[in-house]
Amino acid sequence: MRLIKKDSIDMDHVKRFFLVFFIFLNFLVTPGLAFAAWQTNMPIGVTPISHAIYHLHMLVFWICVGIAVVVFSIMIYSLIRHRKSRGVQAAQFHEHFALEVAWAIVPFIILIVIAIPATRTLIKMNDNSDPELTIKVTGYQWRWRYAYLDQGIDFFSNLSTPTQELQNLAKKNQWYLLEVDHPLVVPIHKKIRFLFTSNDVIHSWWVPTLGIKRDTIPGFINEAWAKIDTQGIYRGQCAELCGTNHAFMPIVVKAVNEKDFNLWAKQQSGELLHGTST
Repeated sequence: MRLIKKDSIDMDHVKRFFLVFFIFLNFLVTPGLAFAAWQTNMPIGVTPISHAIYHLHMLVFWICVGIAVVVFSIMIYSLIRHRKSRGVQAAQFHEHFALEVAWAIVPFIILIVIAIPATRTLIKMNDNSDPELTIKVTGYQWRWRYAYLDQGIDFFSNLSTPTQELQNLAKKNQWYLLEVDHPLVVPIHKKIRFLFTSNDVIHSWWVPTLGIKRDTIPGFINEAWAKIDTQGIYRGQCAELCGTNHAFMPIVVKAVNEKDFNLWAKQQSGELLHGTST
């Protein structure tokens, strides 16, 4: 009898150990998974809108992580602590006023915490006032057309990946299916207003680092804006299934300083070739 009692006590210690271990592991590992594959997270981007979207995303993410930690910790504790093998009897009740109020109020508060910054971000995203440059983006099957309404510049942007790579006859380069013959050139530190439409079917102009994803719809104009912080080349793709060559509609945005942009604009309009100046 003493031996059986001792074994029972030892088992209780083992069970308590595993209970504490799994709860601790849950708290330790769950948040860490967010950093384990950081490459899969949203890009912070290079515009005020992309920054706002990223911070909103991370706020909601950590709220979800917190909810998951609390819920799964209670579940694990309950499953181990109140299992049938311990002789625990299930409580017999059908309602609990305080509990019902709590699980109605707590989610409501969480939604309010999320709704306030989400509303601010949406308002900011749709503030297209006072642009310093306006660009009309038109989707075609399967290329993009860019028109600088203030400069009178208009051109098409097509996929420039070599045919040999498309047919698997050559090694694919780093920017396979993400390279074009004529990139969209824009200045940094200038508010750019984009107008989106389509010539045929619905497309979607998506550049993650700019925080822009807008459908281009025939006969309809969508709007967005961006103010790029740093020089660089930013890539995207059509994000709406638009036909056979949907995968061959890359977007390349080249952000340059104001001086280089003005020089590029003159070259495009032919002013340098004619020796004219502003």
